[in-house]
Amino acid sequence: MIRSMTAYARRSGHLEAGQLTWEIRSVNQRFLDPSLRLPEDFRALEPGVRSRLKARLGRGKVEVSLKFQPDPAAAAADMRINLDVARTLLRAHEEIADLAGGSAEPDLVHLLSWPGLIEQADSDLDAAYEPALALFDEAVDELIAAREQEGRAIAAMIEQRLAGIEAQARLVRERMPAIRAAVDARFREKLESLDVAVDEGRIEQEVVMQLQKLDVDEELDRLETHVAEVRRVMALDEPVGRRLDFLMQELNREANTLGSKATLAEVGQAAVELKVLVEQMREQVQNVE
Repeated sequence: MIRSMTAYARRSGHLEAGQLTWEIRSVNQRFLDPSLRLPEDFRALEPGVRSRLKARLGRGKVEVSLKFQPDPAAAAADMRINLDVARTLLRAHEEIADLAGGSAEPDLVHLLSWPGLIEQADSDLDAAYEPALALFDEAVDELIAAREQEGRAIAAMIEQRLAGIEAQARLVRERMPAIRAAVDARFREKLESLDVAVDEGRIEQEVVMQLQKLDVDEELDRLETHVAEVRRVMALDEPVGRRLDFLMQELNREANTLGSKATLAEVGQAAVELKVLVEQMREQVQNVE
């Protein structure tokens, strides 16, 4: 099955510690090139994320990001007052009040905003690692599904071009008998116009040599073989981008060889059309995993 390398996936989930959101973007790349952006509290997940990507993706530049929004209630439960700072602030308030010659109740709202008075206990997110990785697996599932959907569109386009190549090959084959007969007739007419005696056996040899130069059966056979191989490779359940890229080179080589024998307009036109079809496929194959 063909899978595109260009896709996007997003998966969110609510854990006890807060909201997690995975985002994955992938684009064309000759090999697998993962790039991770994880919050500091979740850096320990990096080896697991990389191994999961390597196990399930073959090629592509893959950008992975994780966003974590702590749950306010859970964050509040982890808050504590630094009593040493609080006592120091209250003593300072009393001393300032004495110097001012009076007394006043401390403004607790302002005191609470004092740096270091409210401390956030170190959160233990170890329990969130396993569900976070499970959520990441779901995001990868979504990414692969998007790749496969785009891959089906690419496969349909390639199949259309393969059918076009087969049509051009059939057209040339159907015309070759008439082309050979026309070449034979023209060559004999040219010899007769010279008004010189020529051995009949020599004429036959020359005609055969001319027809051999026009023989494209081998190129057409190879074209059809490559077309069948492209279809076989597209049906494989594994990354096939590199194989398809190689086959596009082979198809293009046969089209060029056919074009080099294009002493007749019919063959030349078919060769040009073949090159166009192969190039259209090659552009799409660059995006295949």
